[in-house]
Amino acid sequence: MIEHRIGASRHSAVVHTVAKVVARPVLRYYPLCGPAARLMPLVDRTAALLPRLSATVHRPVQGRTWRGELVTPIDGPTSDGAIVYFHGGAFLLCGMGTHRRIVERLAERTGMTVLAVDYRQLPKGRLDDSVSDCEDAYRWLLRQGHPPHKVVLAGDSAGGHLAFATALRIRDDGQPQPAGVVGLSPWLDFDHMAKVRHHNSRRDAYIPARRLRRVGRMVVGDHPELHHSPVNADLAGMPPSLIICAEGEVLRVDAELMADRLAEAGVPCTLQIWEGQVHAFPVLTELTPESRLALEEIVTFVEAATSGAIGTSTDSTRSASGAASTGTAVA
Repeated sequence: MIEHRIGASRHSAVVHTVAKVVARPVLRYYPLCGPAARLMPLVDRTAALLPRLSATVHRPVQGRTWRGELVTPIDGPTSDGAIVYFHGGAFLLCGMGTHRRIVERLAERTGMTVLAVDYRQLPKGRLDDSVSDCEDAYRWLLRQGHPPHKVVLAGDSAGGHLAFATALRIRDDGQPQPAGVVGLSPWLDFDHMAKVRHHNSRRDAYIPARRLRRVGRMVVGDHPELHHSPVNADLAGMPPSLIICAEGEVLRVDAELMADRLAEAGVPCTLQIWEGQVHAFPVLTELTPESRLALEEIVTFVEAATSGAIGTSTDSTRSASGAASTGTAVA
């Protein structure tokens, strides 16, 4: 079944324009190394100063090589489910501060405990370090009493990569699998050529496609190999997945490829493609109506996955979810 979210609100149009005028040039030209690169942590530190959502409470967590923040509804969890959230930022920037609001909203809307993970990223760690931290955070949550079939891994962009890579690492290590995986505009393939050739490389309001090659080499080395990208893994036995991306973003390429390969592996997967949005738009939470609707889609999936309502049959759904302003589906 294919569904389309057609059109975009005025709020989304403004966000799209600002991203194209401000964010894309910065991401295209900002130095990735040298003195200026040391200022990248200021993005997260500045965001961390914003007011926290009064409907949630926060508790700091200290892992072996990672930090985290446990976020719960102010009156306590109303569900025994839990979410582990991995922030995006191209493995270079952002953190719990920049992504605190989506974590808070997930805790508020699901009634669940949400663990936000501040994993090692460049320059402190590379891809394997990031995945190791994320797997350790998942295991830490299980030790707190959350059963694996009640836990969902989620993340956006680089964090979406980590959500899938962590689920694969957990499976390969013989650990109990989580209930589901949510990827928001996930970066899942370090081979940048298909993205550069795609017409969205010129349409994307946010990500300069050609720069992905250099960032990828910083993350995994000068010669990325197939095993570095979750889309190339043996995906059999993976948990059900929800993937959300924007119709005009370059990482739509990765989202569609992963959805196809999950379907081939017999893994239930729902792919939603939203028109008129920017990369990782659900992270914007209250800024646009579409972000709020996408958040509800995530909540619905998490609740279904943790209740066992999503089967493990070979039926997979590849959907581009429809009518952003109304939420109606178009077959």
